[in-house]
Amino acid sequence: MSDALRRQRAVHKALFDLYPEAPEGNLARHLNTLTALISGIVGSRKTNLPKIAEYTSDNALPESRIKRFSRWIDNGQIDQETYFLPYAQALIDSLAHVPFFLVMDASAVGRKCATLMLCVLYKKRALPLAWLVVKGNKGHFSEENHIALLQQVQPLIPDDTHVIFLGDGEFDGTDLQTQLEAYAWDYVCRTAKNIQILCHSKTFAFQEVAPIEGACMSFHDVRVTLQSYGPVNAIAWWEKGYADPLYLITNVENPRQACRWYRKRFHIETFFSDQKSRGFYLHKSHLSDPNRLCRLMIAACLTYIWIIFLGILTIEKGWVSIIHRADRCDLSLFQLGLKLLSHLLNKKRPILVAFCWAWNALTGSVR
Repeated sequence: MSDALRRQRAVHKALFDLYPEAPEGNLARHLNTLTALISGIVGSRKTNLPKIAEYTSDNALPESRIKRFSRWIDNGQIDQETYFLPYAQALIDSLAHVPFFLVMDASAVGRKCATLMLCVLYKKRALPLAWLVVKGNKGHFSEENHIALLQQVQPLIPDDTHVIFLGDGEFDGTDLQTQLEAYAWDYVCRTAKNIQILCHSKTFAFQEVAPIEGACMSFHDVRVTLQSYGPVNAIAWWEKGYADPLYLITNVENPRQACRWYRKRFHIETFFSDQKSRGFYLHKSHLSDPNRLCRLMIAACLTYIWIIFLGILTIEKGWVSIIHRADRCDLSLFQLGLKLLSHLLNKKRPILVAFCWAWNALTGSVR
């Protein structure tokens, strides 16, 4: 049996198992195509359709496979709600018992398009939950877009989950903060240095606060912007090794805690690099239509979650020395996951596939 066929069969089972009832009809056919896309992406390490088609297994000619994939990403009935959110829900359910860090950020994808991503952090990796894609560069997202993305994911999160939202300077809008407060979520967002701060009847620009390197200055129950939004807490923080201070807006009382949490925001950068230059080259998919890119990302994001799952499994099961080296591990979870998959294929072992963290049920050997 070929590697491609073994991958596809394992992915097919994992995709279908997460539905409460066995998929039938169009849903089953579309999931079959999604299975092939995921297998082709991880096999080729690319997201352009001709390359994906080379690493899938069926009786069709490569051109027929390309047309099949193209029809799938052209199909307006393929949406995140049906073909991604069931897996996002399973992922959320498996992580909701721990502090739940949500990170939002944007990045260029495809040809002259940008995606706005909302991810959950786990083991220093950002795992995708929802996204939008638009024409233009990554600065083209409005505050309405930010809120719309939150509204997609919020109903999936259990009410008793401790959620902490982290955002860069683009995500400090007062409407967004109001929405986060309505959800009773903690948040820490970077803000502009020239934002106006009203503190004890005095108004000043945040950049007038000049902490020394390594220091953290905080202002409690202040109001910000010309609209005097608040009360919030403001933090001027100059971490050692950085060229300039960071300016943060938060509803977290402890400024040191807020800074520790904000450090985690940078983990989303590894998601974008893994999806692009260090992984699946999503920026070279040759697609320029936002809707088509949005559908392709269903397959790319599921593939990513699977590979990170394998990386975590490698560490938790003590398999690093088998697939990498015994004295130390200098590979990321993403690279470990890819190595484990290659090892399982080469050794003719069962292919382990999951899209959530209930991995304790999995058994097997990699030797």
